[in-house]
Amino acid sequence: MVHGNPTWSFAWRHLIAGLRDRYRVIAVDHLGCGFSQQPQDPSLYVLDRHIARLAALVQALDLQQVCLFGHDWGGAIGMGCAGRLPHRFGRFVLMNTGAFRSRAIPLRIAACRIPLLGQLGDQGLNLFVRAALWMAVERPLAAEARAGLLAPYGSWSQRIAVHQFVQDIPLHAGHRSYAALCEVERGLEQFRGHPLQLIWGMRDWCFTPHEFLEGFLRRFPQAQVERLADAGHYVFEDARQQVLSTSQRFLSATDGVG
Repeated sequence: MVHGNPTWSFAWRHLIAGLRDRYRVIAVDHLGCGFSQQPQDPSLYVLDRHIARLAALVQALDLQQVCLFGHDWGGAIGMGCAGRLPHRFGRFVLMNTGAFRSRAIPLRIAACRIPLLGQLGDQGLNLFVRAALWMAVERPLAAEARAGLLAPYGSWSQRIAVHQFVQDIPLHAGHRSYAALCEVERGLEQFRGHPLQLIWGMRDWCFTPHEFLEGFLRRFPQAQVERLADAGHYVFEDARQQVLSTSQRFLSATDGVG
């Protein structure tokens, strides 16, 4: 299970609880996220290096027939890893994510990329993480969920990955991670015949259904789709039971396939 920004493996807690009795579940924290190490070198927080670290983990654990769960940045990082190690991946569950080029970026995200001001907001005031607690959901989060999502990001140094993920969105060919995203996009083709479940919060203003869900469906016509009309970007919070039940059905139907 591969999370996005500004979350961490805590986001998968409901899925982990519902799947761990039947499956081996591994939920990673990207470098700088959750309780992973938080080195302050920005060059470590680029798409290519996130993919490389995940691939190293998959190889070190000798994982086979992996079912990848990816959300937000976890889709690009996870599918990038699968593209480099295709023989180790058998099926996919993707939700409110992207793994291909797009020039679509909401103004509220673009504002966080403004030099100096963006970093002050992301790292200094923790605005990106705090805003997501309200903007990424359609239903108010419980106090426990808010505290959990905030927990690892209490200081400037602890928020370096949050800020660098925002900076790493590749919108043009000159961007530092554009080539890596192109590699991820090219790698998708080899999975056109694999079982794939898309779960989408249809009220997501960031990974919008029109731009990203439809983008996946053009590339994966075999995909199964669960559209959750009243869920936002944090679909695992807004519709946690539906996400779990859809994932369980998909896994049961595709066990031994791929």
